[in-house]
Formats: sequence, C-alpha cells, structure tokens
Amino acid sequence: MSLFFENTYQDLPHNLFSSIRPTPVKNPFIQIFNHRLAEKINLPENENWVNILSGNTLPESCKPIAQAYSGHQFGHYNVLGDGRAILLGEWRTPDNQLLDIQLKGSGPTPYSRKGDGRATLSAMLREYLISEAMHGLGIPSSRSLAVIRTGEVVYREELHIGAILTRIASSHIRVGTFEYAVRHLSIEDYNKFLNYVIDRHYPTCKNQPIPALALLETVSQKQASLISQWLSVGFIHGVMNTDNMSIAGETIDYGPCAFMNTFHPATVFSSIDHQGRYAYANQPAIAQWNLAVLAGTLLPLIDSDQKLALEKAKAVIEKFPDLYSSTWKHIMRQKLGWKKEMQQDEILINELLAWMETEKADYTRTFLAIQEPQNFKASYFQTDSWKIWLAAWEKRCKEEGISIEEARKNMEKHNPKFIPRNHLVEEALEKASKQNDMSMFLELLQVLQNPFIVNEKHSSWMFPPEKEDPEYATYCNT
Repeated sequence: MSLFFENTYQDLPHNLFSSIRPTPVKNPFIQIFNHRLAEKINLPENENWVNILSGNTLPESCKPIAQAYSGHQFGHYNVLGDGRAILLGEWRTPDNQLLDIQLKGSGPTPYSRKGDGRATLSAMLREYLISEAMHGLGIPSSRSLAVIRTGEVVYREELHIGAILTRIASSHIRVGTFEYAVRHLSIEDYNKFLNYVIDRHYPTCKNQPIPALALLETVSQKQASLISQWLSVGFIHGVMNTDNMSIAGETIDYGPCAFMNTFHPATVFSSIDHQGRYAYANQPAIAQWNLAVLAGTLLPLIDSDQKLALEKAKAVIEKFPDLYSSTWKHIMRQKLGWKKEMQQDEILINELLAWMETEKADYTRTFLAIQEPQNFKASYFQTDSWKIWLAAWEKRCKEEGISIEEARKNMEKHNPKFIPRNHLVEEALEKASKQNDMSMFLELLQVLQNPFIVNEKHSSWMFPPEKEDPEYATYCNT
C-alpha cells in the first residue's frame, strides 16, 4: 500500500496556514520508531521512512503546511502559529478516522518568530516517552510515531543533538486556532471553519439548533473528562495556554509537563510558571478560563444578538465546575474501588488528599497502599490518622454492599503501578542523548506502556527517589 496523504485542512481559507516544506537535514537516522502504532493505524511499511520523517523526501500526495493560530499565554494574547512544526497531511485509518501526521523540529516556518525551528534529541524523546505513557494510562493524547536524529546540532544555551519528532493527533486545532480565525476571517469564512471542525470531530453538533453552542458544550465535556484524568494520575501539563488546548479533547504539546510524586495541590514544575498559574490544583479553573475564551470567539455564530449570545455561552461555561466535579468524583470513586455514588464520597476523597498533603505522601503509592496494605511499610502508613481514614474507607465499602477484597480488586485497573517518575525520565534521557545508550529508555517505555501490570524486574521504578530534588524544573526547549 502506498503512502497517501489527504489534505483537507488546505480547503479552508489560506490565511489559516502557510505552505512550507521541512528544511532538509544532513544525516537522518531513526532513533526510535513506533511499529505498534504504525500497524494500528495501518501505515504501510516504507523503506524510505527515514527520509520522509526527516522531511528530506516527501510523497507526491504530501502538501506540507504550518498552521496559524493565536493564544493566551499566561493570560496574555499573542499571535503564534507552528514555529517548529509542519503538518505533512492527514492519514485516514481503516475505521475512517482522519489523523494529522506532523513533524516537530523540522525547521523554521513563517511563524517561528526568530526561532530556529529545530528541536533537541532529549526533548523529542521526552515527548515520545510521556505521550506514550499517557496513552498507556488510557488518557486521550497525541501519539508519537518516530524520533529522527538529524545529524545536526541545536543550540540551547549549549550544543545538543538535533532531532525531529513525528506526532499523530486527531487534529492540531486548538482554542487558539479559533482565536486566530475569528480575528482574521470574514464571518462567512469563519462559519466555514466552524463547520469543518464540527464535521471532523463532532458531526452530531451540526444537527443541533445552534451548532456553535453545541460545539462549546461538547468541548467543555471533553475537557472536563480530560482534566479529571490528568489530576487522577498526578499529571501537570505546565503550559495550559489556549494554544495548547486541543478542540479534540486530547493532551497535546508536551513541554514542561511532569508527574507529581509527593502530593501537594500547588505543585509546579515548569521553569517559566513563576506564579503557579498552571499548578496541579489550578488546572480545572484554567480549563474553564480557556473555554471562556473559546466561547468568546463563538459568540457571532451563537446568536446575532450579542447579548443573547453572551447569555447562552455564559450558561455553558458556568456549568463547567459542576461538570468537572462530577467527572472527577466518578474517576476517584473508581480509584477507591467504589461503583456506586454515595453522599459521603467527596468528604472521604478530600480527607484522603488532605492526609497526603499533611504527611507529604506519594500520590500514586497511596492508592496502591489501599489496594495492598501488606506491601507498604512507609512510616506515614503506620500513623493513627491513616488507620482512621482506612477504617472509614472500609466502612464506606460495606455500606455499598461490596467486600474489602472486591473493592481492592476493582482498584487494580484504575491505579497505575508505574508513572513516568521524573528522576527515571531524566536518567533515561541523559543516557540516550549524551551516551547514545537507549537501553534504559526502551525498558522504561515498555513499562510505561503497561503501567497497571506488575513488573518484578523493574519494581524499584514504582518508587519515588529517596530524596526529591526541590529545585527540579522542566523546560519548553524552544
């Protein structure tokens, strides 16, 4: 089967993108290729992958573009766009799903804003690892197909090995795309853009009385679910700007993201988030803020009467906290082995989180300790406060009519044994990028792709580091 790209995005008004070819690289080499993903989406075997995914040679069907978009970054509006990413085109899967295939680190574009358009091997391997870990956890995410080493160097305060990531997503349409479109398109063209998004992602919305309002409601539901899942595993995105919120409800743009070890609601890892805007516990409120921005762009298509449009959009946005809360409580009940909703659930959940914060307990392992108390000997699991909460949990299980054993069995598929522990990720990336040793990276990847399964060989990877680095920070690497 030949490699045939569709290019439906190019049917939209041309000021939404710029045609641009990737900048060729000197000596491309496949650092890692996701054969499992390629098989799943029916990508054919191709001996020329290294040249295609480096951007050196493109199929005739490929019409590469960089997408234009805007975004509120830390609350401030900016005109942005793909500064180092180029969309090769769209791939249609056997089940008729359209997927973007995009190169990241493929050279400068009209939106690079004086950047070099390149990426480092370490940063691209990091995104590969974390995005595949998110998929393993069952959280909607862009996927990683390959990392290509370019044979060139990239300067980021010091010299690094250059690389290009191939990522796959339902699309790369963002809240920021709507921000850009409403400012740069006529109302007719903006409506055409809206219809494209609806047809591609949420076709049922077009049958609703007000398709734009239906889209806002659907995206709100998707985001409530996504953010709930983030918090349930201790994930912190790090840069929840509007340009990093996917309309498709997937996690995209893995820059300064990380997973929390010791539970604290104010946890921040991003080196640029000095005020904690995107801290762990702030993510639901930021999602609502981003959705309010989306709502503002849709007002002209919701109602010709601006006042009525605002009232309708506001009603949707104001529902988000309850929507998120309901979804989050459902997920947390699953993590605690409960199947039914009971009145005291929220109190018990919040008491558990408060206990974690007080005791500086590891978030992931606390849930495993409820599952397997005999295997957890940390001092905070011997405290009276823990025993009191555990007794309340057991009482709650009995009130639902399930045994303690059944509840613990229910927990197994909702509580990962492995997450991308920051110290392990950094060690694996260090070996891969500076020592040309991919062994730990590949082993860690395999474990994170199956995070709910016991892995005796790597049981130590279930633990946080003996001593956490309070200065640990993550970076955008642009």
